[in-house]
Amino acid sequence: MATSTMRDSLKQLARRSIGETSFDAPLRNHSWWGIGGPADLLVQPTSLEQLCTLIKSLHEFQLPHLFIGDGSNLLFDDVGVRGVVVKLGRNFSSYEISGRKITAQSGVFVPRLIRNIGRAGLTGLEHAIGIPGTLGGLVLMNGGSLRQGIGTHVQQVHAINSMGEMIRFDRDSCQFSYRKSALQNAGLVIARVDLQCSTGDPVRIQQRMRDILRSRRKKFPRRHPNCGSVFLSDPKNYDQFGPPGAIIERCGLKTLRIGDAMIPQQHANFIVNLGRASSADVLSLVRTVRQDVFDKTGFLLNCEVRYVQPDGQQVPAHEACDDLQLT
Repeated sequence: MATSTMRDSLKQLARRSIGETSFDAPLRNHSWWGIGGPADLLVQPTSLEQLCTLIKSLHEFQLPHLFIGDGSNLLFDDVGVRGVVVKLGRNFSSYEISGRKITAQSGVFVPRLIRNIGRAGLTGLEHAIGIPGTLGGLVLMNGGSLRQGIGTHVQQVHAINSMGEMIRFDRDSCQFSYRKSALQNAGLVIARVDLQCSTGDPVRIQQRMRDILRSRRKKFPRRHPNCGSVFLSDPKNYDQFGPPGAIIERCGLKTLRIGDAMIPQQHANFIVNLGRASSADVLSLVRTVRQDVFDKTGFLLNCEVRYVQPDGQQVPAHEACDDLQLT
């Protein structure tokens, strides 16, 4: 529960032109896992001007805050988040395709964008067609699938600093590496991304995307809420151990369940919410899987999914349960 002083500041903030606002918004409705307590204030900007005003106001009022996309890769705590949660989603999702260049706001849903890039006869980003999330989050962590990353096709990233000023980064400045970029932990908010692709045959591109989606539907669980891949593949150990799902499966951990959180039969690098899973259920399951895999292989799995603490700070989920010592 926010203090009375914070509550007053939140009310003043909500009166400004910052977008759609909602007090005590259940974060489970903004998480693909369907887990999470209330945010004191949820804000969804609809324009660049509103976003700049919001960022400056957050620092003016010195309010704790957290920026999210579609919530596909986040585990919110059951007690929620104190302060402001800013969602850059469908309200901040316009884009334009011109020739081989794509300019898109950070809140655009990745599958929607990739599908339309393919329809325009542009190739190179088909691997991302099945990734549930927003463009800003994908660029921030150089996300992708099939061991590819979106950073290869980024030309410029337009981000906003705490003063509400726009800063541009070219691809080299972003320092993309496997599931990492220099934009992480930089205190910036990605507002817009410029991409560039190669031209290709729209029919073949569409077929490639259909094949990828068909493969994902066969392998990945769809009946229950989940965040996608939980554990991070380590390129250094890939040849020896394989992908995380294969490691977890070899350790016999499919269908392992704690509370309503379970490793599904379809794919061992997922954790599904069977209905009433809590954040504690998920973290306990993460800890158990890491311990068992470490005991049997000597390999320590780290998490791709991030846990959001009640103060709004994000950490890789395994760090939230590292009170268990692994030796």
